[in-house]
Amino acid sequence: MSDNLTTPATLFQQARKLRRALTPHFLSIAVFSFFVNILLLTGPLFMLQVYDRVLGSRSEETLMSLLILVIFLYVLMGLLDYVRGRIGARIGARFQAGLDEGLFRATLSRPDRRIVTDSEAVQRFMSSPALFALMDLPWAPLFIAVIFVFNVWLGVLALVGGLVLLVIAIGNRFAADHPNHTANEASQQALRLASEYQDQADMIRGLGMEGAGAQRWQAVRTTSLEAQIRASDVSGLYGTLSRTFRFFLQSAILALGALLVLRGQITAGAMIASSILMGRALAPVEQTIAHWPIIARARQGWASLLKYAAAGTQKLPQTRLLRPNALIEVQSVSQVLQAGQQPVLRGISFTLRPGQALGIIGPSASGKSTLARLLTGIVAPSAGKIRLDGATLDQYGEDLGRYVGYLPQDVTLFQGTVAENIARLAVNPDSEAVIAAAKLAGAHDMIVRFADGYDTVLSPDLMPLSGGQRQRIGLARALYGDPQILVLDEPNSNLDAEGSAALNQAIRSFKSADKAVIIMAHRPSGIAECDLLLVLQDGLVKALGPRDEVLRAQVANHEQVAQAIKPTEVT
Repeated sequence: MSDNLTTPATLFQQARKLRRALTPHFLSIAVFSFFVNILLLTGPLFMLQVYDRVLGSRSEETLMSLLILVIFLYVLMGLLDYVRGRIGARIGARFQAGLDEGLFRATLSRPDRRIVTDSEAVQRFMSSPALFALMDLPWAPLFIAVIFVFNVWLGVLALVGGLVLLVIAIGNRFAADHPNHTANEASQQALRLASEYQDQADMIRGLGMEGAGAQRWQAVRTTSLEAQIRASDVSGLYGTLSRTFRFFLQSAILALGALLVLRGQITAGAMIASSILMGRALAPVEQTIAHWPIIARARQGWASLLKYAAAGTQKLPQTRLLRPNALIEVQSVSQVLQAGQQPVLRGISFTLRPGQALGIIGPSASGKSTLARLLTGIVAPSAGKIRLDGATLDQYGEDLGRYVGYLPQDVTLFQGTVAENIARLAVNPDSEAVIAAAKLAGAHDMIVRFADGYDTVLSPDLMPLSGGQRQRIGLARALYGDPQILVLDEPNSNLDAEGSAALNQAIRSFKSADKAVIIMAHRPSGIAECDLLLVLQDGLVKALGPRDEVLRAQVANHEQVAQAIKPTEVT
């Protein structure tokens, strides 16, 4: 059984499964938090005993005994707090590690960079102090209850103060959510724009667009920074309010405690202990407000994962099909790129058998590249079916890439060695298969002339390649792994005469092995080895049949096509 490319829905299922698997660890953090908060009573109770027993009895032995006990309890508390911190960090790391592969596959299924940052936001929350602040928050009533034991009026003051801080925290949530959301969206937009400009850096420089591009990027950045400042101002305002009120509340409870001491209703130790307990009860509330941006971003990230998942469809494991024969059947295929637009392909049908090569020609925007993407399974047709040896392309799952070699119109090579690029980013490339693919593509002699041959690291800075060199390595990558079908989109657009000859030789070898080739071409040399020819115009099949017959018919009927194709060059 094999899994199809991970979709947003399957990614979210993975996230929920991980969260369920991590639930026992969250429970362990909750248990540790319980004991940490119980041990936090050590300080106030020690203060109470010192004031009420030690000072009254003037017993040094009692003081030393209490001090030894306090040291032990504080060491135990510190150990438990350290352990829960380690557990939290590992929960976040395990959550992220469990999603990494799914994230990568899901972004290939539906490219969206936000899904990565959303998952990172959830992970960051799981390993941040914000999680422990929320874990400690439910224990605040425990400290207020202890204050009630000392004196009802002290307890009432603590309870009212806690409720006021709670109102401030709720106000912070509603006031900060919108600017935080705006800041995150603006930041993501700035990142997308920067990435787009970086990808087209050569064109921007070549057309003198640096100034205009910088202005547009700076405008988006300014919006992002302004939103971040607003979010920071709101969080700062509520954080200052909570800290100021907490300081006042501790002084107020100390003043009320002093009044009660003067009236003989509580002891001095209870007064000091109540003040300390009040600070400890309100600390999680203040920490929650201080870390609210992390909490809010994690909430937004999880909601985005939910939304992202709802837009996808879950694909279940499927039976792996055997290696197919090179039989392609395109049955009434139509393709709409965006809802409401006209189809770029309409009712395309043809059959390509083993040992044949099909050339597809047509003017720009006729749908050739879209058809190439459909034939490789990169996108699914809006209507109709594409079958490989009788089975629809989606039935092959990830194995489809092994059976269909693809050379796109714009060849992109990745960071890594030449061998790794030819081997489709395999960590340990099969040297024999890599060299065989390079030789078949006519790229072997070119590669061995590189400084480190097949081990040469490709990088725009370290090893810039010409268009023809990228084309040959891209063709070798398409041929790697002995695919059954070869789909070439403008394969000779950057090739010289030697490269075109090597390409034609590779096509001949492919055909002789009972495999099939589909070529999208503008230049006559691109269809020299084709048996069949399909002419696309406005997304429709204008002509289909043996190459020479189609060319002659086009020459007879359309003078413009005759001038563009020049059939005498391909005989």
